Amino acid sequence: MSQQVPAGASPWRDQVNGMLFVGLLAAAVVQIAAFPFVKTLGLSPLVVGIVCGMLYGNFLRGTMPPGWGVGVHWTARRLLRIAVGFYGLNISIQQIAEIGAPGLIISTVVVLTILLLGTLIGTKLLKLDRDTAMLTASGSAVCGAAAVLAFESTLKAAPHKSAVAVATVVLFGTISMFLYPLAFQLGWIDLDTRAFGMFLGGTVHEVAQVVGSASNIDAATTEVATIVKMTRVALLVPLLILLGIWLQRTASAKLAPGQAKPKLPIPWFAIFFLIFALINSANVIPPDILKTMRALDIFALTMAMTALGIETRFAQMRQAGPKVLLLAFILFLMLAFGGYTLVKFVA
Repeated sequence: MSQQVPAGASPWRDQVNGMLFVGLLAAAVVQIAAFPFVKTLGLSPLVVGIVCGMLYGNFLRGTMPPGWGVGVHWTARRLLRIAVGFYGLNISIQQIAEIGAPGLIISTVVVLTILLLGTLIGTKLLKLDRDTAMLTASGSAVCGAAAVLAFESTLKAAPHKSAVAVATVVLFGTISMFLYPLAFQLGWIDLDTRAFGMFLGGTVHEVAQVVGSASNIDAATTEVATIVKMTRVALLVPLLILLGIWLQRTASAKLAPGQAKPKLPIPWFAIFFLIFALINSANVIPPDILKTMRALDIFALTMAMTALGIETRFAQMRQAGPKVLLLAFILFLMLAFGGYTLVKFVA
């Protein structure tokens, strides 16, 4: 039997209700992420959001009116793009210049190497599909969950593939956050504090995890690590533009003779990311307003991650099998040993 639509219901109202519902869940997520033990684990609201969203979507989804799904989907797709664009307010040219050539070289080499090799290993060696391999590699290469979200939006990948990629970020990013400072304090990592900050910023997955790990050393190490990490985040823009060009060429190669070429899928949110980064560099936004805008953007990203979790099913994640975990582990080893060698050589 077809489900009857309640009197007075409309697609517009359902969309708004769905968005408001996700917003309420995201507000609870922000409170959970502020708990001391969650902060100790270095879990950002984005990561907590997708976990809580998955729990709701798999165990309590029947409590949400079916019509609200359109609002959840809008949040996971459209709001996501808007929030990624505003994330540029966290980057400035001054930050990148402050760390100098060594930090830029480390960030660039790590991002390109991990992304390219991760995609190749995933698709050619482990026989994963393109989207899963690329999303997993992007989470390790760039900036964890935020990068997965940005790539997911450009690739138009299925939600469960993003959820699997974010899960690897949580696992290996958390291991890195605790393991690296311990190894440094035990004398197993032969770097000074500045170079170790570059190592952390160049290899740890999430921004929150970088700050959490570096804060175990000292304030100067935390500053260096954060700047190098944000340099990796800044590379998200050219990567997304190049990804759009590659997707267009791949689609064009599969066309039959006479078919029109697809339009270049330029990720407009990446352009806005760059624009907001330049605005932030110009120091034209008052500090209090900038702080509020950044907080609202993190909340919007948290909403998007929560919505993504609601749309994800455990059964879909199980289909990926252990190969995704193996790929993430290989990338973790590459980041640890390759990153150490690179910092030793450059810093």
